[in-house]
Amino acid sequence: MRFGLFLPQGWRFDLVGIDPADHWSVMNGLAQHADAGPWDSVWVYDHFHTTPVPSREATHEAWSLMSAFAATTTTVKLGQMCTAMSYRNPAYLAKVAATVDLISGGRAQMGIGGGWYEHEWRAYGYGFPSAGERLGRLDEGVQIMRQAWTDGVATLDGKYYQVDGAICEPRPLQAGGPPLWIAGGGEKKTLRIAAKYAQYTNFDGTFEGFTHKSEILRQHCAEVGTDFDAITRSANYNIAIGEAARDVQTRLDETRNRLLDHAPEAAVDATMGSFLGMPGVGTPADIVANLKRLEAEGMTYAICYFPEIAYDRTGLELFEREVIPAFA
Repeated sequence: MRFGLFLPQGWRFDLVGIDPADHWSVMNGLAQHADAGPWDSVWVYDHFHTTPVPSREATHEAWSLMSAFAATTTTVKLGQMCTAMSYRNPAYLAKVAATVDLISGGRAQMGIGGGWYEHEWRAYGYGFPSAGERLGRLDEGVQIMRQAWTDGVATLDGKYYQVDGAICEPRPLQAGGPPLWIAGGGEKKTLRIAAKYAQYTNFDGTFEGFTHKSEILRQHCAEVGTDFDAITRSANYNIAIGEAARDVQTRLDETRNRLLDHAPEAAVDATMGSFLGMPGVGTPADIVANLKRLEAEGMTYAICYFPEIAYDRTGLELFEREVIPAFA
């Protein structure tokens, strides 16, 4: 199993209380820590407004960060989980990603999805089209990016996108372009798009959810004629780790209290529900057992989010010492 690390960028209120002038040094320091450690990749979210509620707190833009991390790291892969296709014209996005790949020496990853955060869609003037349209844009956009990266030029007269000889030179260093991580578990469309195009998927990381989505993906692969076993299946995990149960609870309480300073209690409680009882919460032994069970079902890439690492690296370091080596 390989491991990726989400870096704090403000979207989940994970830089609050830190002077904005210091945000880059905090984010970059953690990226360099990951670069020197056991992590295969670092990740950010492609969002503009905070969650679980929009606020005036900082949320740094994903692809700007990708370019910066490309220049300050040397080993880790660089990803976004996940880029919303409709936020950028796909030919333009292909060009941006190609430049990041060149700066990084061939380490860019393309996490891509249909997008979901309605508030920021409307706030930025994108409207909020139906799920069917958002996924149609995802399918066409992926076609454009693959063509641009492979051929250096893209042309498509699609339902949603029209490009005519959009040049993408220089092309990415990685042959065929950055690997595509198609994120989302929609069973009729998203997983079918993943079956057609993805090198990686990213969906429900619970045991029951992961096994179910995997079977749906397998069926789509059989229908479109792709190799199910060639797709790396990943999942995201919120991590709250401690030497003992009381230490885990302390971390959870700290996260909840920080969010309560910025969001209503009901929204905070809903967010904390994505921690409680989940595979990334517990002692090192608990988390290893949970991930081993998932690994046996084919989850071979865990992308981990530690809500406190801008302030406290002890949980991160405990995970590095006692969880990751169990999968070496």
